[in-house]
Amino acid sequence: MRLGATSLAALCAVCLAGCADTLQDKPIPHNLLESLIVAPAPVYWLGASFQGLAVTDAVHDPSGAFTVQYGDCVDGGQATCVPPLRVVTSPDNSFLPGGSAPQRSAPLRQVRAVVTRGGRTIEIATGNVVVDIYARDRRVAGAAARTVVPINRVGAPEAPLPAPLPDTGFASTPLPSQVPSPVHPVR
Repeated sequence: MRLGATSLAALCAVCLAGCADTLQDKPIPHNLLESLIVAPAPVYWLGASFQGLAVTDAVHDPSGAFTVQYGDCVDGGQATCVPPLRVVTSPDNSFLPGGSAPQRSAPLRQVRAVVTRGGRTIEIATGNVVVDIYARDRRVAGAAARTVVPINRVGAPEAPLPAPLPDTGFASTPLPSQVPSPVHPVR
């Protein structure tokens, strides 16, 4: 009798767990957004939410780029996230991603943008950074490109963006993780 009750309780727990929302919206910690505000170069974003998509992550990667993610991951497998919208700001203004993908150049807010993946990816060289917008829908990507502003500088949606600056040489500067530690004599 006790084994049957325990088995029933375990089965109920498993069934209830299956009904839970695995994509839980949790507010991101303030320190993630604070790191964007104190960055030395402009970091672009779309505000705390954009077209019903809340900020769900903000990452500063070892290359110096900042990524602001909007919405929950709904595509992808284990350890793979494909969110509805991402805005990536890279301090390496010498590099525009895209490779051999079909692309076109388009005027956008008084600068040139590179549009790929049927309008779902938009790359904008502005000032001393490159802003990449990745969206699952081309209309969302276009609206984001017209709205994106720096979180740590003055800017307004749909206002002209700063003209691209000449290559800053960021790509030729080693990352902190690429600089070897100083060698000290063994005593």
